[in-house]
Amino acid sequence: MNKVITILTLLLSIQIGNAQNFNGFALYNSQGSNTTYLIDENQNIAHTWNMSTECNYTVQLKENGNLVRGTKYNNTSVFSNGNIAASAGRVQEIAPNGTIVWDYVYADNDHISHHDLTLVGDNVLLTAYEKKSSTELNAAGFNNASSEKWPTHFVELAADGNGGATIVWEWHIWDHMCQDTDPNGPNYVANISDNPELIDINMIQAQGGPGGGGGDWFHVNGVDYNEDLDQIVFSSRFASEIYIIDHSTTSAEAASNSGGNSGMGGDILYRWGNPSNYEMSGTQVIPNAVHDVRWITNDGRPNGGFLQIFNNSGVSNNQSAIDGIETPWDDNTNTYLRSSGQPFSPISYSTRYECAYSASGQSASDRMSNGNIYVNASSGQGGAGVMYEVDESGNIVWGPYNAQSQKGFRYECDYPGIIALETFMTNITSTSCFDATLTIENDEVNDLVLFPNPAFNLITINNKGLKEIYNIMGIRIIKTFSTEININHLSSGIYNLRSEGRNIKFIKK
Repeated sequence: MNKVITILTLLLSIQIGNAQNFNGFALYNSQGSNTTYLIDENQNIAHTWNMSTECNYTVQLKENGNLVRGTKYNNTSVFSNGNIAASAGRVQEIAPNGTIVWDYVYADNDHISHHDLTLVGDNVLLTAYEKKSSTELNAAGFNNASSEKWPTHFVELAADGNGGATIVWEWHIWDHMCQDTDPNGPNYVANISDNPELIDINMIQAQGGPGGGGGDWFHVNGVDYNEDLDQIVFSSRFASEIYIIDHSTTSAEAASNSGGNSGMGGDILYRWGNPSNYEMSGTQVIPNAVHDVRWITNDGRPNGGFLQIFNNSGVSNNQSAIDGIETPWDDNTNTYLRSSGQPFSPISYSTRYECAYSASGQSASDRMSNGNIYVNASSGQGGAGVMYEVDESGNIVWGPYNAQSQKGFRYECDYPGIIALETFMTNITSTSCFDATLTIENDEVNDLVLFPNPAFNLITINNKGLKEIYNIMGIRIIKTFSTEININHLSSGIYNLRSEGRNIKFIKK
């Protein structure tokens, strides 16, 4: 009995220690590099994808273990201008062995993908520029446009089964603009402040970009998708603002102001960071650049459901911050609440971590299931070029790792894409995700303790992280952060509990 108690005490202490550590993998590339890297918690390279074309900015790992990457496409005069930030023009899905599953070019002299992409289920959403001539701009109410500009739009791609892809949904910022300078012109509103769902066409003069002369109009540099809400969020560097739009629309509805779950079509549902953009008073919380807006997964982890941004100059010109924003989303009305005559809340950030390593451009962050914050301070524009992770007290528990990357992603051990990649990884013994189990008196022990086992009504687990219970068919039936789980409703049989890359079987009697 004393031996069992000693073992359990040891395992509990190990678990408490491991909860603070980087437990999983980081995925990244460096802009202009042909190689994408997956590294484990010990900073060992677990897998690489070596391709013939340059990465542009971002890569993501699908649940099947395939890589999705933006890459540069050089065959346009737009690209040859050389002023396109994080230019791409092409996207690929790549199998773990390097085989290209599908390849799609989105670039010509009138449009080109750039910066970021995100997964929408099995589809891929691209951020892209589209050209608007000075004639079009002036006709729409822009004040004395003398050259073309390139506003943002999004296209969602689905693989066509023949090595390519097809556009299945799109949204254009051009369809949701307003102006208050010409009462006889299109898109006229008497008061910009009464129409926060629209973008003031004269709010940004901008700089750089395709076509030169301020062509990079909004510099949208980050995008994320929320499956539960069926909404998209994106960040604009030049607007110092983030925006949420409805994805439940058709493409036709997305071009209008009606339809979809919101009933607002493609109009802006929520915006934050710079109230002066819609002529509201209030603090400009994003003073300069903002990057990589993401939703914090709402599965019980700290601040779940918040938006999180890399606020490049959030503290000062030389110090960045990771800011969390608790949006005023109302489940009853399916709207973002706003008091009449007031900007969208909150008036300031809801949470803030002041970065130990900063960057003036690009960059990324994420919130882990245990509450830790993953930070990727970009190497561009004099940034630190490192990835690291801090706990909720701000202590660095992993890194800094000299990645020299623009945007990284963090994947925990139980992410399906990581599990799918296990057989393709090198240095697999280096990571705790795939630890071999220890045998003590014929019992499997891997620092995950569950009791009683067999159980009737309630099980207790020593791990504070995310726990998932699967039946013998591999179907997940419970997902929780609780250390005590009621299993009274389960049928008798054998089940598998998985938490932070560890597995333990138990019997329900």
